[in-house]
Amino acid sequence: MTSVVPSPVSASNADAVPSLASFGPPRLLAGLGTGAGWTRRLERVGHLTVHGTMPELRLEELVDLAENIDLRGRGGAGFPFARKLKAVIESAHRRQQARAAVVVNGSEGEPSCLKDTALLLFTPHLVLDGAMLCARALNSDEINVAVTRPDVERSVRDAVAERGPGGPRIRVIRMPERFVTGESSATVSGLNQLPVLPSGTGVRASDAGVDGLPTLLSNTETFAQLAVAARLGALDYRNVGLPTEPGTVLLTVGGDKVVETPTGAPLPYILGLCGIDPGQGVLIGGYHGRFLERDSCWQARISRDALEALGSTLGAGAVLPLPEGTCPVGEIELVARWMADESAGQCGPCFLGLPALADTVAWAADGGGQEALNAIRARTRGVKGRGACGHPDGTARFVESGLKIFAEDFEAHALGRGCGRPVFGCLSVPEEVQLEAGYRPPERPERPQRGVPQLEQQKQKRLVVDWTLCQGHGLCAGVVPDMIELDIDGYPTGASATIHPHMTKQAQRAVRRCPALALRIVER
Repeated sequence: MTSVVPSPVSASNADAVPSLASFGPPRLLAGLGTGAGWTRRLERVGHLTVHGTMPELRLEELVDLAENIDLRGRGGAGFPFARKLKAVIESAHRRQQARAAVVVNGSEGEPSCLKDTALLLFTPHLVLDGAMLCARALNSDEINVAVTRPDVERSVRDAVAERGPGGPRIRVIRMPERFVTGESSATVSGLNQLPVLPSGTGVRASDAGVDGLPTLLSNTETFAQLAVAARLGALDYRNVGLPTEPGTVLLTVGGDKVVETPTGAPLPYILGLCGIDPGQGVLIGGYHGRFLERDSCWQARISRDALEALGSTLGAGAVLPLPEGTCPVGEIELVARWMADESAGQCGPCFLGLPALADTVAWAADGGGQEALNAIRARTRGVKGRGACGHPDGTARFVESGLKIFAEDFEAHALGRGCGRPVFGCLSVPEEVQLEAGYRPPERPERPQRGVPQLEQQKQKRLVVDWTLCQGHGLCAGVVPDMIELDIDGYPTGASATIHPHMTKQAQRAVRRCPALALRIVER
């Protein structure tokens, strides 16, 4: 295993710089070196030294190459790239040789995914080579690269400047950093200087995309894989990986490490190389993906077919293990809340349904009983197939998967017992969302390692009533009935109550909901 460790960077989820690694000889990450030899971005001369000159392919040759290596989109849907090419060609022919547009979708709005960011930060020329190959074959005079991060924008602009004049013009456009920005119709709308929102019209980019032209739109890694395949040829490209899914794939493991691996590699081996194990289970495919239970993880391989056979999906290539020491119900609630906040706000199932689903998960986590569990299932059914894009469906799929894999944990919470474990935020949800949801993650290592994290002994916490402020609203008893009882006049019967570890979140909510600000949490 070779690795690349970036220089120390103070980064939030929005500007995190991934570390890089490869299982076996790298292709996409080739030439980045190790240790002192590492460069932040592989410049043009270094890129040509590592990868060689890019060949020219006629349109028929390009389609044949994509078909022979079974190149699939790497943004999550896994749509065959050759079919996209053919759709653009057919649409252009219907318009009597109308021009076509090429779009590199480099937006990565999910905190758990950094693989496309890594490509555009460290080896952008490989991505531009793949886009340029397609543009020339389609006789397109412009390439659009949609990005969301300022550092990624600078990296791509620098790479464009290094390439000099000649060939199709490359336009780099900064988009808002949101989850729905990466949806194809939202990306096209942004490039057309319209609101960056999913259209919901069902019009494919291949029919009418940028400036109304037939548009070839694909993910960053897809274009990089095409550039590698064009240099190697189909036979050499297929020498690595599975016969049915040849080549390599980029994974974002644990939210901060980007790993290039041949398809078919065992999932436990990839996790072991990154210093982690499956824990309670692994979320694969990102926030629109599905959980794999721990026992299934040991037999899982990095393959679309293999993962689907186990009930999961490769999706956007995010691999997020849940360590033993964290509460899976709380982790799922955080993701559901973040996904609800990322709604485009333009259709009911997304704007109303997803917040309601997140609230229902929180209700179950807070001891809502069987009624809450039934309500989660009803909420997921209610948003499916009714949105303007796939965001409601993907979120519902994620929650359903968590409810199935962690059924015992959900039952323990819904029936009021809880699991007594803290919530570490292991699924890469931004910290501000964790705080808004009432979670304050305890101190922990950057990423929990094998086994149960060792927590420091904490002081006893108590929920205290300030009698000078209390006005007898009685809302606190509805939030934490196990801690606070009301007297005949509607006031708390005691001045303080012990907060057990599994009740911390409920106590924090009670503090926030007191209209008179008469509650506080103290340590003793």
